[in-house]
Amino acid sequence: MTVAITPAGSVRGRLATVEGREVRCFAGIPYAAPVDGRRRFLPPIPAGCWTGVKDCTVPGPGAPQNPQALAPPGREPRTWNEKGCLNLNVWTPHRGGSELPVMVWIHGGAYISGSGSDRMFDGAKLAATTDTVVVTINYRLGALGFLHLAELLGPEFSDSSNLALLDQAEALRWVQRNISAFGGDADNVTLFGESAGAAAIGTLLGMPVSRGLFRRAIMQSGTAERYRSAEDSSRISFEFLSLCGLDHANAHELLTVPVGQLLEAQEKLVQRLGSETFTVPLPFQPTVGTPSLPAPPLESVRQGLNSDVDLLIGTNLNEGSLAVQGHPANSPEPSYAHRAAMVLAEAGVAPGREGEYAQALALTLSANATGEQLLEAAISDSLYRQPSNRLLGARQGSSAKNFSYLFTWPSPAMGGKLGACHTLDIPFVFRQLASPEAEFLTKGNAPQGLSDKMSSAWAAFARTGEPAATGLPDWPVYWPERRTMILDEVPVVEEDPLRELREFWA
Repeated sequence: MTVAITPAGSVRGRLATVEGREVRCFAGIPYAAPVDGRRRFLPPIPAGCWTGVKDCTVPGPGAPQNPQALAPPGREPRTWNEKGCLNLNVWTPHRGGSELPVMVWIHGGAYISGSGSDRMFDGAKLAATTDTVVVTINYRLGALGFLHLAELLGPEFSDSSNLALLDQAEALRWVQRNISAFGGDADNVTLFGESAGAAAIGTLLGMPVSRGLFRRAIMQSGTAERYRSAEDSSRISFEFLSLCGLDHANAHELLTVPVGQLLEAQEKLVQRLGSETFTVPLPFQPTVGTPSLPAPPLESVRQGLNSDVDLLIGTNLNEGSLAVQGHPANSPEPSYAHRAAMVLAEAGVAPGREGEYAQALALTLSANATGEQLLEAAISDSLYRQPSNRLLGARQGSSAKNFSYLFTWPSPAMGGKLGACHTLDIPFVFRQLASPEAEFLTKGNAPQGLSDKMSSAWAAFARTGEPAATGLPDWPVYWPERRTMILDEVPVVEEDPLRELREFWA
């Protein structure tokens, strides 16, 4: 056992030995007060102090959520609890010392699922091998984190649709106040996350409340464009209210109905939206025009907000393959080409330009694209790659450095049909290639050398603002030549990869 003394009180963790090095592990530390009861749908407030030594040897509960329909084999069922879900985990090298770089992970899950305590995000190996302090957090999800309630419940709830982001900001304030007790440097904090976690980081970059809370950011398959207008969020909230069996007159009952009833309504909403899109259903998103998010994040970034934050951002080559392969081959849905056209239209591409997009894709493939490839690329571009390019464009004049990557190692799963699919990069960063969740995609064939390089580069970026690792080519800044690190068994640097697709969207 091991004890750390924080300003809020003492916490007891445990010692673990990984890859021949000892790591201190602290789990389930509360960073904010309970959010059930009268605190439901309200911004977080700091956790109170305690006496004695709090046992922090086992993970705390995640946020309320429904089970994942397509959870990978090996994933254990998540435990959740509304009251105590605002907690975090800390891994720190046992060698002593202080002022280590701090890496704070925000998990993904389409803003409706996930936990910072998933085994894939176990930070012990990353902390031990890179001499960093690794923190993973939980935050409110789904309706509890994003339901827009100002019109229904009054001005006290004017920021209810951004609670998940405000939870993350509160966790970062906890890090500033407490991380020195774990050997971390409160002035050298790097946010990193994947998918919805990276989208949260992209949003935080455009939120005034985040200023000064982190020094660097790593976005894996993310965007700064995942938000709704207040009008659209209100429409979703009224629909959710109806699914709960409520209406405007008794909307206040949202504060007291059992959380299970909220989750039932949430699942119905996810299923309805899922039937209307061939991408990823995203019923819950932050809301622009609210106190904490007054303007679209990309606009605020373009105006210079957080321009002093170094950024490392990238995507996987085949981000959309899981969504494409998840549908049965004999599905009665429209053809791949028609589905791709609908995805492009949903992303704002003018009707009639589908042929131009197919031509641009053919140039990147050096061959005509199949229907599956066309749909997969349309999803990849609309949700992940082009939003990443636009964020880099918005930061072209920033005082901080910008770095870009493209992860291309192909998964052997499903006979290779998935390619470098969404989420495949995570076990490489966390050095968790042998975890049961990773096994689903890696089949035990993932190159350890690539994991060594990526985890080391992520940690070096957190330490100095320069991603570097033994065996990795010198990683140049993105601008002005749009130089990008291609992450594969043999990493190389390319100028403006997939240029034809970027130019189509531009």
